[in-house]
Amino acid sequence: MNVVEAISDALALEMERDRRVILIGLDIGALGGVFRTSVGLLDRFGERRVVNMPLAEGAIVGASLGLAISGLVPVAEIQFLGFTHQAFHQIAPQLARYRFRSRGRYHAQVTIRAPFGGGLRTPEFHPDAIEAQFAHVPGIKIVCPSNPYDAKGLLLEAIRDPDPVLFLEPQRLYRKGRVEVPEADYTVPFGRARVVREGSDLTLVAWSAAVETCERAAERLELEGVSATVLDLRSLVPLDVEALVRSVEATGRCVVVHEAVRTCGFGAEVITTLEENAFYALDAPILRVTAHDTPYPPGALEDMYLPSVERVVAAARQTVRA
Repeated sequence: MNVVEAISDALALEMERDRRVILIGLDIGALGGVFRTSVGLLDRFGERRVVNMPLAEGAIVGASLGLAISGLVPVAEIQFLGFTHQAFHQIAPQLARYRFRSRGRYHAQVTIRAPFGGGLRTPEFHPDAIEAQFAHVPGIKIVCPSNPYDAKGLLLEAIRDPDPVLFLEPQRLYRKGRVEVPEADYTVPFGRARVVREGSDLTLVAWSAAVETCERAAERLELEGVSATVLDLRSLVPLDVEALVRSVEATGRCVVVHEAVRTCGFGAEVITTLEENAFYALDAPILRVTAHDTPYPPGALEDMYLPSVERVVAAARQTVRA
């Protein structure tokens, strides 16, 4: 499967398994969503379980919270992560806090799916990587699959989680390549990073589509005699601190890569965590390769803005030689 097919398979499997699961979002019915992840589900499950909504992200998330309180399990699709700013009030002070505010009486069992990331020359607001803004909100989990296998397993885990989950999908990788994905039911637990490849000289830490960038950078570095571990965080909240520390203790060097802007990106949290837990294992300062601190540029300038294989390789060379 590719990522789109894996997500669609997870949605169908869980809707078949649990009749409380409903889909809610813009154009998710007959159209099948902007990226066609729900194609065929309207015909299979009907309009009471695949609910088209107006162009109103606040209404989509707000309705999802109400549906969850009533006992249903909504999976809300926001067409692009950048559009969640229109629903920030419903997500942060409402959805994320409802279990706390109700003193545990109600679980807000809501999954919000949203694609993000660059590489497709999309207009503004469509590629913005703003995951760190939500990582600052207590009460919501943040999951970032980088491949079809994880996309299915993490989405099933997200839908079944009693707390709200922000499920971020790498739109650049939606149809890029296929891997073996079981048709059977399986889950990938949150808070368990994946070692994509083992190395001895440094660790490249990434999530979502940046993992693929790091894989290509590691292959380039291998030709130069540099052995790099690539660590896919999978989930930002909860964060697999043990895997981070274990990898950096083994290599002594680290580069963190993400598509969000540099200042206050989640990479800063990763670096702080490593400074607190693995400081004496470090042989060089931890470096970041990120987008630049500007608004997202027009498509013609995208390659200059996003982390590239060349920039990751340059940072790796710098930290290895330090």
